Amino acid sequence: MLQETLKVKFKSIVGEMNVEDTQATLYAYSYDATPGFQAMPDCVVSPRNTKEVASIVKLCNEHKIPIVPRGSGTNLSGGTTPLRGGVVLLFKHMAEILEIDEENLTMTTQPGVITAHIIKAAEEVGLFYPPDPGSMQISQIGGNINENAGGLRGLKYGVTRDYVMGLEIVLPNGEIIHTGGKLAKDVAGYDLTRLFVGSEGTLGIVTQATLKLVPKPETKKTMLALFDDLETSAEAVSAIIANRIIPATLEFLDQQTVRVVEDFARIGLPTDVGAVLLIEQDGPAEVVERDMAKIEKICRETKAVDVQVAKTNAEAEALTSARRTALSALSRVRPTTILEDATVPRSEIAKMVRAIEDIAEKYQLTICTFGHAGDGNLHPTCLTDARDEKEMILVEKAFEEIFQKAIELGGTITGEHGVGAMKLPYLNLKVGEAGIEVLRGIKQSIDPNNIMNPGKIFTESERNRVVI
Repeated sequence: MLQETLKVKFKSIVGEMNVEDTQATLYAYSYDATPGFQAMPDCVVSPRNTKEVASIVKLCNEHKIPIVPRGSGTNLSGGTTPLRGGVVLLFKHMAEILEIDEENLTMTTQPGVITAHIIKAAEEVGLFYPPDPGSMQISQIGGNINENAGGLRGLKYGVTRDYVMGLEIVLPNGEIIHTGGKLAKDVAGYDLTRLFVGSEGTLGIVTQATLKLVPKPETKKTMLALFDDLETSAEAVSAIIANRIIPATLEFLDQQTVRVVEDFARIGLPTDVGAVLLIEQDGPAEVVERDMAKIEKICRETKAVDVQVAKTNAEAEALTSARRTALSALSRVRPTTILEDATVPRSEIAKMVRAIEDIAEKYQLTICTFGHAGDGNLHPTCLTDARDEKEMILVEKAFEEIFQKAIELGGTITGEHGVGAMKLPYLNLKVGEAGIEVLRGIKQSIDPNNIMNPGKIFTESERNRVVI
């Protein structure tokens, strides 16, 4: 329990209105989008600038008070749940785009800016910020950086880390450092920028970021390819990549997901096929036309039932938006929706999809599968009920087998959601015990008092000792 004297000190730093500890507020920030992880913080603090963040962190470090930096709470791995009480840090006052530098093709932003606003601001000056996580309409860029968020365009354009050029970071001791910058090249020492991107708030607090922008694509086209089953659609994905075509978007949805999404979005998606590929290409008009013609030919050769090209921008946007609603649509079916993201090499997608189907059948669970097929990032999503203790035991066993299969196929336990608390038991499957010790060593050297988002990624607990 946080002492009242410390809350008074917080108020002296950020102002009385920016320290909240009512039961309603604490409850609102006791969980994120991850089922099954909830714990109350002691207070919620909203700093107004980097100096205030540093002062709060220094005070917390002195008294060994846990700090959980938090964006919009869309995290799916328990990463922003305050498992050990302490302070939840919000960035509602640090939500400005500070600069768009058209000469250096960069944007400088505070952590509380909504991702979609960053994309829109770049496009308004003819530039492009490609990372587009499914939660982009509500997620914040600081959270994207902490989790190294991906998105539908990850196949062609990469993920958040590929667009973070520099950071301003408050370290656990309250010191402020700056990494990288508006530089095309910089090999001065260790790459601290990349170390902090994806560190899930366990090493420091991002208070400012310099992002890379690229020229906005001239045009784009969208198509749906329909298949009798998931395996055939996965074969089509492999064939597209093998033919040296890299679409901007290459997503797939299984029949169960398509039916639920169509019931939710009502845009005319076909519900009588086994799987759907959503494919988008962007770039110069002639390149887009050529690539889409090749992709259509490949899909038909791999036994697509039908291939449909969007006739208007509105139709194309409706298709893409429908894909983005997959999680929201599925969450309407049963009380608990557990969305995961096992990732495998693209060449192993068909095997992974079949394994997910077999595991679901083995445990008699409803697991819908969709995801970023182009980069092998699959989202097996279990529709269940957390109140059913027996079924939840089966759900945990099923996901453990899914992660083990992903590792067996040369993949990983998470492609974009992070480890957080949800996947902590499975980290050693990917990095091994020696790898966990390396991670722990980095954490200990930067955050010796373990105040930064404790209980995430790894702990001393036996929970991270799952073995194949």
